[in-house]
Amino acid sequence: MDQKKQKKVYVIGHKNPDTDSICSAIAYANLKNKITGEKYIAKRAGEVNGETAYVLDKFQVSVPSLLDNVHLQVKDMDIRHIEGVSGHMSIKDAWARMKDENIKTLPVTRGEKLEGLITIGDIATSYMEVYDNNILATARTQYRNIVKTLDGTLISGNEHGYFLNGKVVIAASSPDLMENFIEKDDLVILGNRYESQLCAIEMDASCLVICQGANISKTIKKMAEERDIVIIQTPHDTFTAARLINQSIPVKYFMSRDNLEIFHLNDYVEHVKEVMSKTKYRDFPILDNKGKFCGFLSRRRLMTSRKKQVILVDHNEKSQAVNGIEEAEVQEIIDHHRLGGLETIGPVYFRNQPVGCTATIIYQMYQESGVEVEPQMAGLLCSAIISDTLLFRSPTCTMVDQAAAEALARIAGIDMEEHAKEMFNAGSNLRGKSVEEICFQDFKVFNVKDIMFGVGQITSMNQDELDEVKGRLIPYLEEARKTQGLHMLYLMMTNILEESTELLCCGENAKEQVLEAFELPGDTEKILLKGVVSRKKQMIPVLVTYLQQK
Repeated sequence: MDQKKQKKVYVIGHKNPDTDSICSAIAYANLKNKITGEKYIAKRAGEVNGETAYVLDKFQVSVPSLLDNVHLQVKDMDIRHIEGVSGHMSIKDAWARMKDENIKTLPVTRGEKLEGLITIGDIATSYMEVYDNNILATARTQYRNIVKTLDGTLISGNEHGYFLNGKVVIAASSPDLMENFIEKDDLVILGNRYESQLCAIEMDASCLVICQGANISKTIKKMAEERDIVIIQTPHDTFTAARLINQSIPVKYFMSRDNLEIFHLNDYVEHVKEVMSKTKYRDFPILDNKGKFCGFLSRRRLMTSRKKQVILVDHNEKSQAVNGIEEAEVQEIIDHHRLGGLETIGPVYFRNQPVGCTATIIYQMYQESGVEVEPQMAGLLCSAIISDTLLFRSPTCTMVDQAAAEALARIAGIDMEEHAKEMFNAGSNLRGKSVEEICFQDFKVFNVKDIMFGVGQITSMNQDELDEVKGRLIPYLEEARKTQGLHMLYLMMTNILEESTELLCCGENAKEQVLEAFELPGDTEKILLKGVVSRKKQMIPVLVTYLQQK
């Protein structure tokens, strides 16, 4: 819209979000709102898993809404807001409105719904191509339009009525000759001659336009009222009145209503550009999802688009980011992973620390900003640390993580051991899920030397549960690999209590490569990685180093 919009920034984690990705986004958006007074909105790039859903429910926080892409959309453009006009508005008033507002197109609306468009070209056509003296009736012109267009005064009749039949004639001759061309229901333009006015009434004209402000006798007025004839008095002469009267035609008669190029707020700009390149129109109407007219988007305004502004948390790789990230303006990145290949348009605030959880960094930022962490936010941040560090069992865990979790647990009023058990049980309930949900509930894609591979992880405190889903997952992995367009796919099945991981794999040489990377015997059947519980710290570095050195 023309009015300056409030800055809106989305705070979002990676695809297939885990508890840290969701909770850190919520907590950081909360912090930014407090310290800036601007609008920061937490979003998610995928479905929440059972563990995260449990945490959000426990601390009574709503699940962030899904943002599946950040491609430029029409709603990101500078849309020009123009009030719609009624289809009954006269051509003259439409022209005046366009001139006053310096616009070339007017939307014709009814109940905020678009009926059509009237352009300067349409108005020019109405002046140049109208030779039909029945045009006012054909267009169903309202008498009040005629009164206003002629700067006139209604002497008799109903201004809300319509001129529906007859033609427009000028009574420039004697009454004897007038009888030869005036017909029932005609609109007659005439002067101050009583005889001509009387003749027009006797010929059953529907409307008399009396020019030059001429006086109208009581007799003529009475006769007109008795016959429901409209009389309009205008200060203009006959020539001027005849020139002006067609400008009283309603815009709906000349407006374009078919084959309009219409866009909606959620349409993507790439599509809009393609359509605009194939048409000659200057302005394009924009509707919302309910069909309400919102304004116009011009070719020029398309060039002044405002990219979606985002803050990325818990990731910094393009393959893990929300779709369309290359079209967005990344303002900040808060992460605790290795540096990925994400490129930004300009410099950004990038905070990357070697800790076990992004939530630990977010907690530090609350402290640095002097903002008190509320119990609700503390519960989310503590849960994220417990999740990412597997309650401090993961080698990614640092003393900083543990100290932060303990402080946050005190604020939230929770027992970490008990809370962790409830969280992990909620997250490891795999039996009711499809193989697709299990495989991708915590899944990340990596690219090393043009080799695309994905690593998923499921955790449980119940080995029997892991064994049961293993039998269902193995036949599905190849389909999952092809669907994701990966060279290799790995799935970590981690037993939290035993602190070990069984690794499932598929793809050409996927098994051979991981055996070599972890220096395991080539004839190994079941890949059991004892002590390995962290994808970030123990799985990815080993595999990436091996692939880089090949």
